[in-house]
Amino acid sequence: MMRFKLLIIICLGVNMIIGQTSFVANNISKETSFSDSYVNIKNSNVSIDANGFNFEVLDTGINSKFSEFASGFFRSKLIVVSSKKIGGLAKIDPNTNEAYKELFCLDVSESGELGSPLLFSRILNTSLSEDQITFSPDQNTVYYTRSTQENSLEFKLYKATLERNSHGNWIDHEMLSINQEGVSIETPYLNKNGTLLYFSSNMEGSIGGYDIFVSRVGEDGILEKPINLGHAINTTSDEKYPSLTVDGRHLLFSSNGHLGLGGHDIFISKIINNKTYKSPRNLGNTINTAYDELAFFFATENNGYLSSNRPNGKGGYDLFTAVNNGVHQSLQGVVQDLETKIKLPNTLLVLKDEDNTVVSRQSTNENGEFKFDNIDPFETYTITAKKEGFKNGEFEFFADKGYDANYSKNLELDITEPVIAAVNDEMHLVLENIYFDYAKYTIKEESTISLNKIVKVLRENPEMKLAINAHTDIRGNDSYNLKLSKNRAWSALNYLTNLGINKSRLASKGFGESKPLIDCKAKSCSDEEHQTNRRIEFVIIE
Repeated sequence: MMRFKLLIIICLGVNMIIGQTSFVANNISKETSFSDSYVNIKNSNVSIDANGFNFEVLDTGINSKFSEFASGFFRSKLIVVSSKKIGGLAKIDPNTNEAYKELFCLDVSESGELGSPLLFSRILNTSLSEDQITFSPDQNTVYYTRSTQENSLEFKLYKATLERNSHGNWIDHEMLSINQEGVSIETPYLNKNGTLLYFSSNMEGSIGGYDIFVSRVGEDGILEKPINLGHAINTTSDEKYPSLTVDGRHLLFSSNGHLGLGGHDIFISKIINNKTYKSPRNLGNTINTAYDELAFFFATENNGYLSSNRPNGKGGYDLFTAVNNGVHQSLQGVVQDLETKIKLPNTLLVLKDEDNTVVSRQSTNENGEFKFDNIDPFETYTITAKKEGFKNGEFEFFADKGYDANYSKNLELDITEPVIAAVNDEMHLVLENIYFDYAKYTIKEESTISLNKIVKVLRENPEMKLAINAHTDIRGNDSYNLKLSKNRAWSALNYLTNLGINKSRLASKGFGESKPLIDCKAKSCSDEEHQTNRRIEFVIIE
């Protein structure tokens, strides 16, 4: 047991003299009825694996034979909810046979080590039980819970304001209007924007036991009517201790109603478009046990705190740090033509998650290959593919493994058809560019798909004749560029005749750099603008 004898302790400038300080267990509802669709499997043979997470759970070094529950941060200090004993004057809660709960604060070093617990506030701590607490983004408003005089297991939600230029003087205390007689409101958590307050309650509208609700916070700090998060989150058992990931895109909570390892497990649910909650996923056996895991929240992207009554602890509920070392997954594959299976380089790929948020974008390499390294387990993704000469493709992918994995998926694109259009008073057969290796006139494999389109049009229009005109950019000398363009025009003509198009229907000519679409002599051109000038045009001559 941690002891502090006749110490003057200071937290936020508030001085208090105490004798012995010790910690005692928080109350957890004993509700044991479950719905047909959600089953608690404590002591069963069903197993849950890592489930997409890889946590390392470490003792914080502050645990005693009593209990500790973390409740967020205030001015870089960790706030802990627990019980105190002040010498022989401790008031004992008849419902728990322990002292009433109070709020403590602890310093956190740069290495993450926790200091000794100090009483947080002589104003917020009273002779009743204080439980979980949460602060506005500017930390000038606090929402806190306190038990009633009549029932130490029934908590009410309050709000207070930090007096300007004070050192912990909380003023303007008020019990909020969402409180109801005979109803307990517990474990509040405010989102980082201060616009939504999550909490657990057995109020009217609960599915059963304690449910998680959310209220929108008005500009004046007043809460709007609570909304039950519904059957996706809540069961006929208990859901408590809501929190959000650092990016605000996932809800975390403890439940003894969803499929779990036993007792209360920690679950995570993705929030889609800021309004829809996905079916929760158990955080897996690297953090959950057959016992209770409660009050979990992330302090950083991958580091958090939780309390558990797992065996071999100091006693009651111990406070742990939890470090998610992550599961590493990737998605790789090849983009190719649907019909010929020719690999397609320089295809733009955009990876989006279920929230339509862009996760990554890249272009395929010269072999049509791609690889996304930032895949999350059990996430559904959409991949969009765009390439000149092909219809835009959209592909769904579900990461169905909960451990390190490398998925493979090939993407196939369908071609677009050439268009007959007027260009500079000439009728052209317009299609995507024909590509050659640098300073060469060998047609790249991907461009054979484009030339095949020309073959198809000529076969469908046996009277049509084409002039194949090749152009270069201005880089290189004039005579070299003229010769290169002639060879490239001839290569295209030769490809068409090899596929059965009569040579009498075709003419080829190289123009070198003499007819640019962009005047790169008058200005400094980018690589993309030079690429625009390097082209082959198919002009309809009859």
